[in-house]
Amino acid sequence: MHTLRKMVLFAALVGVSSLAMAQAPAPKRMGLASASFADGAVIPDKYTQASAAPVSPQLSWTDVPDGTQSFALIMHDPDVAMQKTTSDVLHWMAFNIPGIATSLPEGVPNVASLPDGTVQPLNTGKKNGFMGSGAGCCVYHHYTWELFALDTKLALGADATRDQVLAAMNGHILGKAVLVGRFHKPPA
Repeated sequence: MHTLRKMVLFAALVGVSSLAMAQAPAPKRMGLASASFADGAVIPDKYTQASAAPVSPQLSWTDVPDGTQSFALIMHDPDVAMQKTTSDVLHWMAFNIPGIATSLPEGVPNVASLPDGTVQPLNTGKKNGFMGSGAGCCVYHHYTWELFALDTKLALGADATRDQVLAAMNGHILGKAVLVGRFHKPPA
């Protein structure tokens, strides 16, 4: 009889916890969007190397995880294997974007450090800040913006490499959002 009571009590607890789990809303996923172009769409020329002076697109994010202290942003072209390695073209990297931020404006200045503490290390073109999309003629490349919500600020400077930034982020990522745009230069 004692064993039967334990089994009934256990079954009741499992049922209640299963019901509570079924009714709990799924956590929202962090989102990343741009007023400059839609996810998966062609990137307008003003944000690419088709322009004489490309500027960074506007970016905004939603559903940031609780506890976010900073953000890190990496824009790269995964369709390129540089020098037959796993490295691709890094177009933009920024970290220590303040955790209270919900967007970046169009045309973020191409400097090593911004007044709000954001750090922009060198891109593949050996310049701080944004480097516009630059795929050759006729075949679209997929330019990927990855935004990471972090539970800390990174103790790195503008001389940090992508590998160093990724290593410092390890164990501190609370959420991630992705935006993809496509681009290729028009035929001459």
